Formats: sequence, C-alpha cells, structure tokens
Amino acid sequence: MAGLPEGMPCWADAMFTDVEGAKSFYGDVLGWTFGEASSEFGDYTEAYADGKAVAAVVPPMPGAEDQSAWCLYLASPDVAATARKIRENGGELLMEPMQVGDFGSMALARDPSGVVFGLWQAGAHEGFQAKAVPGAYCWAEIFTREPEKADAFFPAVFPYRAKTMETPDEVDFRVFSLGEDPVLGRMRMTDEFPPEVPPYMNVYFTVDNCDAAVAKATERGGVLRFGPMSSPFGRFAALSDPQGALFSVIDITTTEGEMPQLSDAP
Repeated sequence: MAGLPEGMPCWADAMFTDVEGAKSFYGDVLGWTFGEASSEFGDYTEAYADGKAVAAVVPPMPGAEDQSAWCLYLASPDVAATARKIRENGGELLMEPMQVGDFGSMALARDPSGVVFGLWQAGAHEGFQAKAVPGAYCWAEIFTREPEKADAFFPAVFPYRAKTMETPDEVDFRVFSLGEDPVLGRMRMTDEFPPEVPPYMNVYFTVDNCDAAVAKATERGGVLRFGPMSSPFGRFAALSDPQGALFSVIDITTTEGEMPQLSDAP
C-alpha cells in the first residue's frame, strides 16, 4: 500500500479528552480492540478490527481541547509538495509537514470552505490494513456550506475527476474519483445542520447491522443525527459520539434501489 494513489483516503484518527471513554464506546459500537498507547508519539493508540489496524485515538494536544472530531488523511507521495499546492489554492496549513519517526510524514490542512483533513506520506505505516469490512473505514464525504470552494480546491490539489450524482430529490452531491474509482463524496450542508456544526469530513465505518450499531451507540450515550436509511450503497446512519465527534455507520450488504447515475461535473 506504500504506493497508494495521491488523494486516496488512507487513514483516520481522532483526538479525545477522554481516550478511555472513546475506546469503550467504539469498542462496543464497532468491535474495535486497541494496541498499547505510544508514549513517544503523544499516547497515540491504534484501533484494530479483526487484528487489522483501521484507525487511531489520541489525547488532544495542549491548546486543542475543543470538540472531538474525526480526521481523514489523504495519501501524498510528497507531503511538502502537496502542502505547497494547498496554499497556492487558497487552503491553510494547520500543521506544517512533519516526520513521524519511521512511520511516515504528515500535515494537517483546512480547505477554503472550512473542512479539516490530513495528509499522509507513508513510511513504515502504510495506512488502513483493512477497508469495507466490519469495523473498518468504508467511505467519506466532505460536508460543506460552500461547495463551490471545495469543488475548486480538491481537484486542484489532488488528481481528482469530479462527477455529479443525479439524485431524484436533487441533493447537491458530487463524487471525486481517481481514474474511474470513486474515492470521496462532497455534500452541501443545508439549513438542517445547526449553525454551530462546522464543515467536516464525514467518515463512514462499516458495520454488520446498521440498526444494531445505532442502538448500541445511543445506548452508550451517542446521538443519532440521521437515519437509519436504506440506499443503493447500503443501510446507513449518521451519529455523534458522547464527546461530540461526528461519524457514520453503514451496512454495505443491505442495499435498496438502483445505483444513481454519475455525470462529469461542469
């Protein structure tokens, strides 16, 4: 996986003030087990699904103890070069490129519409060891109130081909593809989102049963934000965990309806 295409989602992590609480919640909801905290790297703790690394949790850095959020990392063959492109296209670097031991190099950025994401240049840590199996990452969407800014930015920084999804209810949804492979969605945030919810990267984790995962999450103090809803892609729901981090769950084996058409975006 060291040769992942530029712009491919490759890792996800989140900062939690209560790391043990996060481990207990996601262990119950997604079936994760956890490795030893790496004190050398700020008590970074990997999460595993069936023994394969799928995400990580970490305490917040000093001064960053605000609301928890999932961060999606996009693969980069050269973090410094991608960081330059981010700046050149109106984005902002929240953390300059830095080497993380022999694991790889990272940076944190914000697009012009306010969405925070990470960059990862793989070293020994190549990224997700599993995808689209229970407990593992499956999909992600850029949720933004200013889609025109995201639509200009992401294909300028990464080699994405943008397509518009034709939906019966005319939802403003776009798909970014690498070649013919869809890798990331973009959704316009409507007035249904409270104004205090910032733009964010909506990360989907795979589950065996969407409704059971929702029941477990709400029983453990999570909040159901949307769904469960059946779709051609699977049965999914949007949630926030007890510390406020937004995420989605999807059962990709339970599908309903025909796949929507994609057309090249103007």
